[in-house]
Amino acid sequence: MSSDIYYTSADGLTLYARAYGRPDAPLTALCMHGLTRNHKDFEPMIAQLGDRYRYISVDVRGRGQSDRADDSALYNPLQYADDMIALLNHLSLQRVVLIGTSMGGLMSMLLMDKIPERIVGIVLNDIGPIPDQTGLKRISEYATNIPVFDDWDAAAKKVADTQSVAYQNYTEANWIEFAQRTCRQREDGKIMPDYDPKIMDAFSLTSPDWKMRFGMWRLYGKLKSRPLLILRGEHSDILTSRMANRMHKRHRDSRLVNIPERGHAPMLDEPIAIDALATFLGRLEGMSA
Repeated sequence: MSSDIYYTSADGLTLYARAYGRPDAPLTALCMHGLTRNHKDFEPMIAQLGDRYRYISVDVRGRGQSDRADDSALYNPLQYADDMIALLNHLSLQRVVLIGTSMGGLMSMLLMDKIPERIVGIVLNDIGPIPDQTGLKRISEYATNIPVFDDWDAAAKKVADTQSVAYQNYTEANWIEFAQRTCRQREDGKIMPDYDPKIMDAFSLTSPDWKMRFGMWRLYGKLKSRPLLILRGEHSDILTSRMANRMHKRHRDSRLVNIPERGHAPMLDEPIAIDALATFLGRLEGMSA
């Protein structure tokens, strides 16, 4: 069971999310995607986890079915976090689990700072306080210049070219499904990635100074009062093994799970990821009872 959600941001944009599962489920998870993705990114995970819980999967502004912003300065994590609060208010949701992939994980940290009383637990998927510069450079290279494709086969081939390191065992059918989740078909029949190119205007490859590093670790410290699940792709170039282990050691109520044959970022439908998520959500359900 799924349904569309439309809501309005503080600056007047119409934003989109999709709800999966029963409104009376014992637990609701807010699912937030990475930089160039959309709500469909979580559909493989949701299909594997089943219908015990409710999932609200978002299209962050500038992606998918959400409005594009006129001012590219409004494409930033602080604004995205405020949009998530508007969504929770729209749905009258007072207690949620946060599942954040990459940029969505940064949003999770900001939300824990802004509305800690509404959060029962956090899942960080392949992201930490300081993303590695190697991965940021790779993302910038493929996301800055948006290609246009003649058909879905061409789109799938390009996606495979840019993402094969992250999904080493994907088949041709997997890449077609990936392309259909991350791209859209225009009225002229052409295929293109489903995000506003202006989201990259504020993307920076500048290495953070000590003040920024201190501030990000302090923000991460806000998570310590809630259970935390850290998921990391075995070959990730965004969340290094060293960073993940440091995060785990700094948070006493955390679990770190490495996902084999994955880079940045696990799709969360991998058997190891599903087992970790099911266990984590079950624990949170017990704590909320």
